[in-house]
Amino acid sequence: MLRDTPRSRIVLAVLVALSVILLVLDGRSGRNPFTAAARAGGELVFAPAAAGVGHVTAPAADLYGTLRMAPRSADRIAELEETNAELEEELRAARLDEGRAEQLDALLHLSGLGGYEIVPAQAVTRTTSHGYADVVTVDVGTESGIGTDMTVVNGAGLVGRVIEAGPRTATVLLATDVTSAVGARLESTRKIGVVTGGTVPGGPKADLTLELFDMEAPVEAGDRVVTLGSHEGAPFVPGVPVGTVEDVQAAPGALSRIARLAPAVDFASLDLVGVVVAGPAEDPRDSVLPPKPDAPEKEK
Repeated sequence: MLRDTPRSRIVLAVLVALSVILLVLDGRSGRNPFTAAARAGGELVFAPAAAGVGHVTAPAADLYGTLRMAPRSADRIAELEETNAELEEELRAARLDEGRAEQLDALLHLSGLGGYEIVPAQAVTRTTSHGYADVVTVDVGTESGIGTDMTVVNGAGLVGRVIEAGPRTATVLLATDVTSAVGARLESTRKIGVVTGGTVPGGPKADLTLELFDMEAPVEAGDRVVTLGSHEGAPFVPGVPVGTVEDVQAAPGALSRIARLAPAVDFASLDLVGVVVAGPAEDPRDSVLPPKPDAPEKEK
């Protein structure tokens, strides 16, 4: 530490005077060789020290910047995730709406071919109430003109019949329920029988089983079956596609021929359906069935 002596005071005064002279000369216009040399010397002395300090403090500065931006980044990420979720929901809804539009087109096409007056509905729940195995609830009821023993269809064919109706909902017994029985006939021969849900005693395991009353009736895989129709169209209107024969068997001692049917309707993915509130003026017969695929040409 410097002592306060006459000599130290003289040295301090000289240094202050030199500093003032340098500031005055450096502030003048034009290049001064003396001050330029002084600045160069200062830079030579202090530049390494400044660089060292910058190198040491750079990571801390970067960390500070990252910490300062972190809340903004988290908010931005959350905002983007929310936007993506909204877009995915809109896309899912668009696809769902498109799918239902296609189902509605198919339903209207079927009702037009058959001459059925329908009320569209959505199958909102699948229940096992009332002691039945296969039951669904639809979102229309008596306020929409729905009553019991009305046929329920979709764009592919027979779904079932209404067994209970409230003001805004109705319960539908599916054709696949073991208690369901539908009068039916074959497309090709017009032979009649009954289609029951599930497997009948002595018959093959099936979702739908056709029992033909005529043991001699010709029937084979690929034959299609439609509803025979009930008196005044209740509970079943005529001409609705029910299913396609997969295989046939005649149990020993049986009084009828038994065939396993592949249902026309995909019961595992029921969505848009139609309740038939008025049947056709006349039996549409087989006009509701879709065209058969062209048989492959035989090789010459």
